[in-house]
Amino acid sequence: MTDTTPAERLRAALAQSDASGRLQAALAAGTRPHDDYIVELVARCAVETDFFVRDMLTWALTRHDPARAVAALLPEVGSEIPQARSQALHTLSKIGDPAAFAVITPAVLRDRHPEVARAAWRTASGLVPDDAHESLAEELATQFGRGDHDTQRSLSRAFAAIGFRAEAVVERAAASPYDVVSAHARATAIVMDDPDTEFAEAVVEARRVVAQRALPAED
Repeated sequence: MTDTTPAERLRAALAQSDASGRLQAALAAGTRPHDDYIVELVARCAVETDFFVRDMLTWALTRHDPARAVAALLPEVGSEIPQARSQALHTLSKIGDPAAFAVITPAVLRDRHPEVARAAWRTASGLVPDDAHESLAEELATQFGRGDHDTQRSLSRAFAAIGFRAEAVVERAAASPYDVVSAHARATAIVMDDPDTEFAEAVVEARRVVAQRALPAED
């Protein structure tokens, strides 16, 4: 039996074993948007294994009606599947609807999966309303010192996106007695002050300053 609806045909095309075929299916769905495609595109985001196909799925969703796409994506932020959460957050950041900020709770910002947390930080810092900059910065500050280089860089970029209203929070974190927290916060402050600075260079400078704290004071 052949598929009879646009959604069914897209579902079948996105399920084929060949990644290039799936890529073409997602491209076609974005080139010729159809409301019924949205559910299929969102569902595929949760399980798609190929990075380039996932990126095309996001692009295809941005080509659809924003209100419908956002409505389908918001529940995915609470999915039990980490990839569904991270991809939904990533796509919401691309659509740019401020309504998405409401679902980025402290639990989402502290997600134990780094890729989800990074997507949440990026999305929240891009969609934060004017009256929530400081509170978001306070929440993000609980993540200073977390994870590897890429994770820490993502957090620092989120603070840079928030801007000057996060400066006081970063300054307090820089004074933390925990070296890993202090170093990360200091590196963040460097990046916020000069966005052209490479994060790796900022980390080296921040760690040098933190290391000097442990040296005995000169007479």
